[in-house]
Amino acid sequence: MFFDLNLTVSGAVSKKGKEKQTAFFSKAEIEALETKIDILVHLGYSVLAFSQTVNKKVDSKNHVNPLTSLLEHLKPRTGVLFLKRLNIILDEDSEKGFGLINANVTLFNCYDLIALVPTTHATLSAACLTHSLPSQLTAHIISLPLTLPRLPYYLKHTLIRTALKNGAVFEISYVGAIGGNSDPALVEANAAENGSSAKRNWWSSAREVVRVTKGKGLIVSSGAVNDSDLRAPRDVCNLISILGLSQDAAHDTSSKVPQSLVIRAETRKTYRAVLSEPTLVIPKGSVSDTMELDEPTTIPTKRSLEVAGGGNTKKKKKNNKRA
Repeated sequence: MFFDLNLTVSGAVSKKGKEKQTAFFSKAEIEALETKIDILVHLGYSVLAFSQTVNKKVDSKNHVNPLTSLLEHLKPRTGVLFLKRLNIILDEDSEKGFGLINANVTLFNCYDLIALVPTTHATLSAACLTHSLPSQLTAHIISLPLTLPRLPYYLKHTLIRTALKNGAVFEISYVGAIGGNSDPALVEANAAENGSSAKRNWWSSAREVVRVTKGKGLIVSSGAVNDSDLRAPRDVCNLISILGLSQDAAHDTSSKVPQSLVIRAETRKTYRAVLSEPTLVIPKGSVSDTMELDEPTTIPTKRSLEVAGGGNTKKKKKNNKRA
């Protein structure tokens, strides 16, 4: 099972001004997206996440989720799972708050995944230390701007280790490695670049991410806008292994790691972000083969027999000797 958790969705039309936005997709845009899905399924992906990108802050008064209505227009496919993801670009204006508060829990529950794109050191610290903690508003994905001329911050081991310990993952979008076009919203917010220089920047920054994380807690997504920039999982594995990862670790970046991420993301909608699956284990020999377990049963222990008999048998023997 292979995952692509960052498929850019463009074409949402919204009204200008401070009014509530309304988004819709034309028939041509839906057909283009259907074609992209068919390509990804043919390449071997079975879990796809469609991304909506917001800059600076999520305003509950004006924010609208176009992905919900979009998924209703897509034809169902056997064995393929669609997810909804929200990307929030964090800059200097976001340091005072960007809408990830308890009052907006209902708004964020519409999304399966929440990703943060920090562009300053302060926002990176907040993403790693605060917003990666288990809660109803946990951001499980930290996507770094790898195509910029240089990372806007130094990746400290303490921050990275804390985020990984809390269950967050760091995302690498391979579209920058092949010189493809990134999400226009990221480019407009100065969180990504296109062109030949972006490709060179990506390789330098991606190696630094692998070095700091030691290959742990990494996921690889496409982040591609054009269909020609999509690659098969095996090709992505070979591409990422050039950064210094082993073949097994590179394979896990698009299979095991994102799979555990999607499961952890479900904890946002549970009580205190707890997800448990208890298993009843019955020791061998404690239950006879002929005993039926349809109803609750109890097996008498030595202590229960003594209590039922009115006391300890050893004490009775001592009392008999004294008599």
